[in-house]
Parts: sequence; C-alpha cells; structure tokens
Amino acid sequence: MYRHILVAVDGSELSGKAVDAAIRLAQTLSAKLTGVYAVPEYVPPVDAMVPVYQFPSKEEYERQAAVEAELVLKPLTEAAKAAGVSVDLHHGIDSHPYRLVLETAKERGCDLVVMASHGRRGLGALILGSETQKVLTHGHLPVLVVR
Repeated sequence: MYRHILVAVDGSELSGKAVDAAIRLAQTLSAKLTGVYAVPEYVPPVDAMVPVYQFPSKEEYERQAAVEAELVLKPLTEAAKAAGVSVDLHHGIDSHPYRLVLETAKERGCDLVVMASHGRRGLGALILGSETQKVLTHGHLPVLVVR
C-alpha cells in the first residue's frame, strides 16, 4: 500500500499526534518515514530606528534554523528509532510550509503525507489559512489529516 510516508512536523502537541500516527502506520506497513520541518524565511531588518547589530545575519539565521529544526525533529527521530522505523529528516527555510512539504514529498518519492490540522473554521481559517488545506489543494498525494 504505502511504502514511503512523509510527516510534517511543527513542534506543536498536535503535530506530535501526527508523528505518532505516522510511526504506527509506517510500522504496520513496513514503510519508510520522512520528517519535514519548515522554518520561516529570513527577513532582513529594514527599520532604521532599530540598530542592525541586534539582528542575525542571513548565515547566522540559517545556522540557528538548523539547530531549531534538529530540536523540533528530535522527538520524531527518537520515537521512530524506538518503534524500529527507518526515518529520514529534512528541514528547509520557507515561509509557506505547504510548498516545502509538497516539494520534499516529490523529491523523496513519498506516497502519503501525514500532517496535523488545528481545525480552524470560519474567519480564523480565512485569515490564518491552513497549511494542511494548501497541501490538500495543491498536492496530488493522499493526505492523512490528524486532529
């Protein structure tokens, strides 16, 4: 059925539920697992009123992003190892996580995406948008949504 599952991780408790579901599914199907974490893009300071030395350079931001990604992805690594599931990790800098999820799924040959949804409705969903909804809308893979 599914041989390579991508799970999107954002460090939230809800994302932890998606990780648990993805690991159980990967274990049951003897599937490979890829974890993805997106860090927002670097925005250089533009306000002349704020001293620039307080902001990291783009290179420093990217180093900090890698450290952050490692911390956020660590629980996935540990849980997958404990379950005997092979896991590959990927992080990228993109202010639109859905793009990174779809791009990584395509590049890695994933055949299922597992991700959490906060279940926002109405005005909240309209204003905040939903990365899960964007993956469903723009992607062509099956998506298991965990709530």
